[in-house]
Amino acid sequence: MADKPSRALVIYGDGLASFVLPSHNNLHSFASWAACGFLSLRASPPSETEDEVICRDLAQLLDAYDFYLSEKRGEAKEAVFKTVSERFMGLRAAMITSCPSVQSLGRKLGFHVLHDDELVIEDDLSAKTLEEVPERLDIASKLLHFLGFSRNDVQENYDFDLVFLHIRKFEKFREKKETVVSNMDVNGLNDLVGKILEKSHPGSTIGSRLHFSIVLSYGYVSEDDQFCSLLSSSLTETNSDLSLLCPCQSYTMKGGHKLDDIRHHHPMLIGQWQEGLTRRDAAKTFFFEDFKKNGASHAILSDRFLHEIAFRIWKAPKYGA
Repeated sequence: MADKPSRALVIYGDGLASFVLPSHNNLHSFASWAACGFLSLRASPPSETEDEVICRDLAQLLDAYDFYLSEKRGEAKEAVFKTVSERFMGLRAAMITSCPSVQSLGRKLGFHVLHDDELVIEDDLSAKTLEEVPERLDIASKLLHFLGFSRNDVQENYDFDLVFLHIRKFEKFREKKETVVSNMDVNGLNDLVGKILEKSHPGSTIGSRLHFSIVLSYGYVSEDDQFCSLLSSSLTETNSDLSLLCPCQSYTMKGGHKLDDIRHHHPMLIGQWQEGLTRRDAAKTFFFEDFKKNGASHAILSDRFLHEIAFRIWKAPKYGA
């Protein structure tokens, strides 16, 4: 058990899960150290736009789904929703993104929202993507600095207990010959993870105090696409009445009630690592099949994620306690 509270860094690769390749060695190294599993999501209506899917998934990840639905129905003024600071013992949380809809949601939830060009853009810098940023602008160091980690030291005065970095898949705008900074592909994510692992390696002071999570989602998927299923093939391939006796899985439950709109395929992939605290499983790669076969955790409802992070950094009791 740690004798001091940890600080949390979460990197959320929005829609990047399908683009991970065997060559992304830093992501796979992280998976080999981490406790790996899944976060289940509710199915998105086929009529939703990409921005709506992004916000729906993120609202679940930040345990604000009911608030999100109330706001979408125009009932937000009537909804009572506590900020992350009010919910989790004064938690100081930052969100870094360039997506306007995510920025808006983050502010409503009580995050201190930063645009990601505050990390990488300087007046004399022509780079427009994280991949183009020179070594002198060390993004990993900037992220860790927000959490009070400087070189190999842990500072007692720091800005945030939790830093949440939202990264979207790489896209180019034809009208403008430029890219949005956060639209960094998996190559850039892989490089960033490598630099963070280098600074928080096992045995380092930072490694023992940093709770590091990587979450990758698939973005919008059709209900007809049943690949990456959480269900075992023995249940999905049989018509036996015995399959009806299978108990409800915990990832389909909330508050003791079964959720009927859970998507049983294409969950978020999650790996969590902190030196000396998190379990180490047999997963060696950041791939769905490896997580399913060798991960320490199967699946939990995505709504539980933020509370679990708060618990890890001493800002909440164990979920359900």
